[in-house]
Amino acid sequence: MPTTEPPFALADVTASDSTLRRFLHGLPGVDPVGLETRAASLGTRSIKTTAKAYALDLAISMVDLTTLEGADTPGKVRALGAKAVGPDPTDRTAPSTAAVCVYPDMVPAAKEAVAGSGVKVASVATAFPAGRASLAVKLADVREAVAAGADEVDMVIDRGAFLAGRYSKVYEEITAVREACGTSARLKVIFETGELSTYDNIRRASWLGMLAGADFIKTSTGKVAVNATPANTLLMLEAVRDFRAQTGVQVGVKPAGGIRTAKDAIKFLVLVNETAGGDWLDNHWFRFGASSLLNDLLMQRQKLATGRYSGPDYVTVD
Repeated sequence: MPTTEPPFALADVTASDSTLRRFLHGLPGVDPVGLETRAASLGTRSIKTTAKAYALDLAISMVDLTTLEGADTPGKVRALGAKAVGPDPTDRTAPSTAAVCVYPDMVPAAKEAVAGSGVKVASVATAFPAGRASLAVKLADVREAVAAGADEVDMVIDRGAFLAGRYSKVYEEITAVREACGTSARLKVIFETGELSTYDNIRRASWLGMLAGADFIKTSTGKVAVNATPANTLLMLEAVRDFRAQTGVQVGVKPAGGIRTAKDAIKFLVLVNETAGGDWLDNHWFRFGASSLLNDLLMQRQKLATGRYSGPDYVTVD
């Protein structure tokens, strides 16, 4: 479990607001056309049938099955947890998902539903999705989730502070949340890339989150118009690759929102393999934040195995 201290090789970077700003603004600029062209090119790669079967199961195992609605109930969360543990009741060979992701008050119901399985419980926190609250309120949110048994915490950064150039404030909030997670919960840091305006800002946010102790960097809340895209995910994959090369510390990536089909998921797996490498092709280091994606993965899995799709009742509707 990472500490709240930055990696030794970059310790001086966070010594003051001016050194942090100098470092973040000294990162190489992003060529938007080049980034989007490479992401599109990698998305056209085709894979063979045997590789597709492996990719579908791998994608299922990487899903953070999510419900983050005001109308969530313990019953709905328990049903979601049961689906995460056994996604396909007709086929016991289908892998479980990586986690279920819920609000802090729903963590007890989620823990009950996945008890005895390897499925983790992730909780959003820090006044998700807007992040508009005092640090005291945000930390109370995190502590509630961890005390209830959350294995992972998905926090949102203060985008207003970041866009205003108050990088130290964002850094300090992440380190405080990291400390509140203790040794029992991994921390995912959500940037809300659709609100960061530029690819350069996404790169800066990625490095800022990693310097502050993120276990994962995550694109989005799924609550805004622009969520995970191949281009912004490619950029974050480059960041974690370069961060490990410089520090020896591996950080995961979680694209969230807008990934709805098996075809989309496989494109993202190609991005992972071709950019960060095979070390990230594991649900300890790569996740999909999704709700409807799992159903399509299951239907495509059955089509590959039997040559046909089942009727509309084959998968549950979330």
